[in-house]
Amino acid sequence: MDEMQKPESSGLDHGMNQMFSPITTVRISSIIVDRVRALIREGKLKPGDRLPTERELCSSFGIGRATVRDALRILETIGLIEVRVGSRGGAFVKAPSSLQIGAGLNDMLAAAAISAAEIREARLTFELGLIDLICERITDEDIATLDDICARAKAAVEEDNYGLNHSLEFHTAFARCAHNRALDMIIETFQISLQMFERPVKQGEPNRGTPGVQEHLDIVEAIKAKNATLAKAIMEIHRSRTPKRLRLIA
Repeated sequence: MDEMQKPESSGLDHGMNQMFSPITTVRISSIIVDRVRALIREGKLKPGDRLPTERELCSSFGIGRATVRDALRILETIGLIEVRVGSRGGAFVKAPSSLQIGAGLNDMLAAAAISAAEIREARLTFELGLIDLICERITDEDIATLDDICARAKAAVEEDNYGLNHSLEFHTAFARCAHNRALDMIIETFQISLQMFERPVKQGEPNRGTPGVQEHLDIVEAIKAKNATLAKAIMEIHRSRTPKRLRLIA
């Protein structure tokens, strides 16, 4: 274990000292990571909050600086803190982004050998549950966004230039119409994972994208009419065509 630092006085208030109390047994840096995670989950640390300095953490936890630095590196890697430099620098709590969550999901999917088709099927199944919320909460601005995406996707099909990005753009915007940030993050994670599986599509492949784009258009029309039943039925058809290979984009 690295050399223990001599406790120094700090500007920590009593409450902060309680949160970062000394570790009474020999622990590794992962224990500090778990402690910070717990404080974030309990709402005692929030995005934007600044962690104590390395010296203060050494004093509070009763451990050496090398262990604290290792814990901070881990926290930064997993996206729970951001380390800033300069006179106003330090370690600040941050909210994990969907990109970081998606990267973690990608690792798990790769280890489990889950296919792109399975991810896409899971995403569409999830989206079925959003339709009632979307019918209730969709705005005129949301509808204009979906109409624009569908128009551009239809043009891309006609130009034989339709790609996975067109499908993902629609489904991301569609999920956002539920106006729920937690759901936004989940669907964006699915999209990030699907992008990792994207493969080139052969030019001239007949009808590529055509069924999917038409179904997107039909779903939007059903949502405009507040017809959740019809929208779900079309989404079920959309899901049933989940390709065995992601290059058959829909």
